[in-house]
Amino acid sequence: MKKTKDENTEEQILNAAKNVFQAKGMDGARMQEIADKAGINKAMLHYYYRNKQLLFEAVFNNAFSLLAPQLNTVLNDNSSIDEKIKNFTSNYISFIIKHPYLPNFIIQELNRNEDFIMKLKENKSFPNIEKFKKQVDKEVRNGLIKSISAEQLFINIMALNIFPFVAKPLIMAFTNTDNEHYKQLMEDRKTEVANFIINSIKVL
Repeated sequence: MKKTKDENTEEQILNAAKNVFQAKGMDGARMQEIADKAGINKAMLHYYYRNKQLLFEAVFNNAFSLLAPQLNTVLNDNSSIDEKIKNFTSNYISFIIKHPYLPNFIIQELNRNEDFIMKLKENKSFPNIEKFKKQVDKEVRNGLIKSISAEQLFINIMALNIFPFVAKPLIMAFTNTDNEHYKQLMEDRKTEVANFIINSIKVL
């Protein structure tokens, strides 16, 4: 008789895996520990997810499906460019503080799997920046912000938000901070980054 997968068990596995991945990263996580935290045996875990990579991808996809709609909404609402920058930055940083494994997983997969980003783009909630680009171009033409291509502005927003999480160990070493202070630095960046970008494009 064919076994069926139970949604509650799968949710327990994903929650347990998320906690272990956040604490130990992809390389440090062990399937046995995830099984223990989920309250199941390792054989059952392998029935749901054959290997750690598949489980990690499931955890990532689950998290991305929560983050992407937030960012898409920010980029496509009717708010000003300033508000978009503030909201994008605040939403992204808040989410990554809760899911710190996401940026490094994306970098890892981009380097390992050329098809990763194409699969990611198939997600219907994958952020669309076309409206944002048109809005930036219009505000540049109207003299409301300095001359900058929308793509460059978006790259600046992404880079300033993503890098501190990808480079966490390096930043902690340079700034001689512990985890608690690092978290506070990231919280502060919700306003620091937004203000920095807004001031960089402001017409004086």
